[in-house]
Amino acid sequence: MGQRSRGRTGTGSDFRPIRQTMSSGSESVPKRAGFLTALMAAAAMMLAGPVHAQESPASPVRPLRAPDVQYEPSDMVVVRTMLRLARVGRDDVVYDLGCGDGRIAITAVREYGARAVCVDIDPRRTAEAAANARKDGVAGRIEIRNEDLFLTEIVGASVVMLFLWPEVNIKLRPRLLRELVPGTRVVSHFHDMGDWTPLETLRIRANNRERNLYLWVIPPR
Repeated sequence: MGQRSRGRTGTGSDFRPIRQTMSSGSESVPKRAGFLTALMAAAAMMLAGPVHAQESPASPVRPLRAPDVQYEPSDMVVVRTMLRLARVGRDDVVYDLGCGDGRIAITAVREYGARAVCVDIDPRRTAEAAANARKDGVAGRIEIRNEDLFLTEIVGASVVMLFLWPEVNIKLRPRLLRELVPGTRVVSHFHDMGDWTPLETLRIRANNRERNLYLWVIPPR
């Protein structure tokens, strides 16, 4: 709490009231009142300082909303197998929806010569992905988006990579079928798309655990 300002309370000839009459000159505010006003303003600024610091850009940033899945980076064996399953090449634009640290997009660019788009709702993840892309010298071929995967533009994709949860895949499926260009490849790590039969399924082992990789191709309309 701030301290209260106190006026002088001496006795006898030392006593001077805080509020004095206005002078007849151009000054419209008493000097002591002006001093107290400045003092109170300074105290208010001191009290406001910590609140302002908490809202500064250096403070932790929050996701646009709660992420749909818990962050779990894919093993690099899985990453490379997903890219091979999708038959990624130099002409592809690989969208990773829920990109995490950007490893799928970065590998697509670095090892296959593709271009890529990283989408994640958590700004901590997109910041990490951007830093990793710069570190690997591929930032010029990767677009980083701190956006909602259900709202971000996806029509530019020729390949879509997913490592989400079953219910999120099911929710996303109508959008993929509606907005992606026919022939676009969709690869999901671990989870299928309900009754949408995959064109190909691979079972691999990584981190001492068996897992499935699924490939679909957007059909003609």
